[in-house]
Amino acid sequence: MHRDLDRSLTGKIGRVTGAVGPATLGEVMLEIRGGTTAYLARPYDGSSVYPMGERVLVMYLEPPQTVYVEALPEFLQHRQ
Repeated sequence: MHRDLDRSLTGKIGRVTGAVGPATLGEVMLEIRGGTTAYLARPYDGSSVYPMGERVLVMYLEPPQTVYVEALPEFLQHRQ
């Protein structure tokens, strides 16, 4: 992990709006302070792929605007 990581978004659930994968810089939309904001996204493990529309869990933010995400745990998948 990087030295400049920021945990302020850890635990947020986002929706993939641009495919996230090891060789791509994807995009995730997050609800922040009553609005929706787009963040660049990369897989937390460096190898997973998340298609458009999939819900993901934010692990950390790398300033200024890149989040690292992983698969949404099963116990959170049914929550909207």
